[in-house]
Amino acid sequence: MNRVTRVSVVAAVSAMVAAAAVPGAAWAQSSVTIYGVADAGLVREAGGPAGSVTNVSSGVASGSRLGFKGKEDLGGGLSAIFQIENGMNLDNGTAAQGGLLFGRQAYVGLSSAAGSVTLGRQYSPYYKVLRDVADPFSIGLAGNAGNIMVTNTRVDNMVQYATPKWYGLTAEVAIGMGEVAGSFERNRAYSGAAYYTRDKLVLAAAWFQRQNALATDQTRNALLTARYNFGPVEAMIGYADNHALAGAHSDDVVLGAIVPVAAHRFLASYVRHQDKTSANRDANQWALGYTYTLSKRTDLYAAYGHINNSNGATFKVGNATETGSGNRATNLGVRHMF
Repeated sequence: MNRVTRVSVVAAVSAMVAAAAVPGAAWAQSSVTIYGVADAGLVREAGGPAGSVTNVSSGVASGSRLGFKGKEDLGGGLSAIFQIENGMNLDNGTAAQGGLLFGRQAYVGLSSAAGSVTLGRQYSPYYKVLRDVADPFSIGLAGNAGNIMVTNTRVDNMVQYATPKWYGLTAEVAIGMGEVAGSFERNRAYSGAAYYTRDKLVLAAAWFQRQNALATDQTRNALLTARYNFGPVEAMIGYADNHALAGAHSDDVVLGAIVPVAAHRFLASYVRHQDKTSANRDANQWALGYTYTLSKRTDLYAAYGHINNSNGATFKVGNATETGSGNRATNLGVRHMF
């Protein structure tokens, strides 16, 4: 082997070692996306025991966040996927979700033509049906259906399987491990959802169940929803049946509409909560909202929500990240997505 050949071999080996040291380089196609939402607005709340309050709040329409998600082609139609998402408070620079580093989402998994399996802290299938199908405010602003309805937002230690789409049908099933030594059921959560999509129609059903710390009682929620785009207006409806701890029972109905006009979007919703126990703590919420699109990434928003509580019910008007302090609230702000 002459000197030139030896140099060429050494150079080739060095290149292979360098490529192996860089994830995804040369061996597989991969991508990582950095994304986020910066959302802040004025929130005026009234009707609470402490009186009216005006705040500069973060995450009024959508929770402010910084996220990373990626996909690597492993060959044969199989891909590795991940997503980690940090929630933040723009008003004071602190971390949201109780200070968790990636409190919004944190999972890794595999996807293929047969569907995907993901593991970690994730949105429950139940929450996604309520947010994406039933609620015109998408669980944000003062019109947030979660002001009254149970959302079952996130589940820790969750394993989820999502099916591929088949003739308009898709489904998700998930289990959140309780991780209590000596018990399979303590603190365990189960959730599932099924969707049917055809043209302008979306039908969806969801279910959620969570065991208490001793596995002696459980909460259960069932949700049926429909959404149809008529063109000038998009309408949605949802019905939830709720069983809480100690025999508590209630049901909820949400009605909503979205009217897009060029860069303008007008939102409206009505939510009714009916307490099935003898306490009869009923409530209803009505809300109006508006967004104006400045660009494909930035919009302005305004919203108003009002709750009527009965027989000692204490529901409050919050927004995408706050629970609220009173039964009335007005929002005005800006949201940028990157």
